[in-house]
Amino acid sequence: MIKNKAMRNRADLHVHTTFSDGCLTPGEVVDKALEIGLGAVAITDHDCVEGVLPAMEAARGKDIEVVPGVEISAASGDFEVHVLGYFIDVQDPRLADTLGKMKRNRIERLRNIIHLLRKEGMDVDESKVLGEITQGTVGRMHIARMMVESGFVRNIHDAFENYLGDGKPCGLRHVRLDFTRAIEMIRDSGGVPVIAHPGTMGNDDHFQDYVAAGLRGVEASHTKHRSGETDRYMEAASKYGLIVTAGSDCHGAGPGKILMGKVTSDISTVDLLREEARGIRIKSEEKRSV
Repeated sequence: MIKNKAMRNRADLHVHTTFSDGCLTPGEVVDKALEIGLGAVAITDHDCVEGVLPAMEAARGKDIEVVPGVEISAASGDFEVHVLGYFIDVQDPRLADTLGKMKRNRIERLRNIIHLLRKEGMDVDESKVLGEITQGTVGRMHIARMMVESGFVRNIHDAFENYLGDGKPCGLRHVRLDFTRAIEMIRDSGGVPVIAHPGTMGNDDHFQDYVAAGLRGVEASHTKHRSGETDRYMEAASKYGLIVTAGSDCHGAGPGKILMGKVTSDISTVDLLREEARGIRIKSEEKRSV
């Protein structure tokens, strides 16, 4: 049942599923998006694309569009950078190869984090954590949930604040791609690279470098962006000719709420991204034929 028909012309372009660190399956994401009344939803799991096709299948014959996407973990020097990719070819073998390597690096990091947690007196069951990821990727959120389930911490916030967050005793980062490689990988798979929640990265000094590397959009509106930050990235989009996107970064149920649909783009943004992707693919084909 659609609760809000006014949302029909809105799209949430940043949503995670159980294939990375979300709490909702791809089918549940589609059902929730339909309930909210969204016209489109982008599946943008961390460093994996396995959730896209199940979401598309769940949306088949229903009044909603699923945008195939991904969120790539990258780095610019010492700073973490996340790059969203829209309308990617989720079956591109080169993309699959790189994401496969990133998944293996994530699993190795998970084992190292669990080793550190055991030194802190928390015997997290590695087999249970890994058992959740027969497909998709694993991250610190999976460990945090297991810590809560085991009674080691009160909630997810405590797990990150005291143990798993950056700079905390067990907060190991995983191997990240250079941002230029992340952007290139998305474009090579026919997708549109968009910088994710830049206001959370704490460094805009390299924005021009992102654009020079092929960035084509900026997520100006995000649940963690203040109004001044959104205005700043809207100005950057105008300056560099970038597509402006918006997304909730929904991971499922938060403290009594679901973020999906809280921050949205006009549905016309989906068409802009689709057309941009078409142009990227045409240029790639022309380059290969030379």
